[in-house]
Amino acid sequence: MHEVYTRMDRYAIPKWIGTCAYLCAHVYLTMDIANRLDQAMKFAEITTQSALSRSSGVPQPTINRILKGVVGKRGPETQTLTNLARACNVNVDWLREGRGPMSRAASREAGDFFQVVAAEGGDPDFYEIPKVELRLSAGLTGFQSVPEIYDGRKLSVPRNWADRHGYSPEKLLALTVKGESMEPGLGSGDLVVINTADTVLTDGAVYAVNYEGEAVIKRLSRDRGEWWLTSDNPDQHRFHRKACRHGECILIGRVVRKESDRI
Repeated sequence: MHEVYTRMDRYAIPKWIGTCAYLCAHVYLTMDIANRLDQAMKFAEITTQSALSRSSGVPQPTINRILKGVVGKRGPETQTLTNLARACNVNVDWLREGRGPMSRAASREAGDFFQVVAAEGGDPDFYEIPKVELRLSAGLTGFQSVPEIYDGRKLSVPRNWADRHGYSPEKLLALTVKGESMEPGLGSGDLVVINTADTVLTDGAVYAVNYEGEAVIKRLSRDRGEWWLTSDNPDQHRFHRKACRHGECILIGRVVRKESDRI
């Protein structure tokens, strides 16, 4: 009988040890991701799971499970971690595995940052952003940009500003505001910088929108479970809100900066 138990232990014990090692490593990995996500939220000054959900597009229950370390055997999906990292402006490799620097500005992720030409005069402290007009078609998610016929030059934006916010210069466009719908914050003739990499629905944010084939600058709002395009102009009779329905309202990019000559 002793020989039988010895023979069983010879196979059972290593298997038991291996199982424990796997489980311990999995718990360690998921808890580390939870701790790093908590750090990332503090770094980005995002105070609630709901706010992170709005800025990343990741459902709040998913964020809650990650923060509690309650995930599947494979851990959070790559796309989920990528969206969370971008929303918090941290390196996705750092969030997933703890590798590299925390800040995206310190370590630029492949596909998010590209080499661009310095501003006119060779100043390395600025990026050149093209001033464009948009050519759109109703119902199509893509867009074509052409040089602005009134100017044709480029807008110089501070490099440290773009890098600090994790913006890819290749994804930034400058548009001229037309009309009075966004007065007093944005007036006709003001220039706005659009981050075309950010099309996550966020309550209260301002976007360039393809609305039935027309390029408009509007503020997005959530009311009674529906998304709306709203104007800042207090004359809501002239500039009433419009429903942002799928197929009719397509976000081109988020407004992240304003350049104005108005005093």
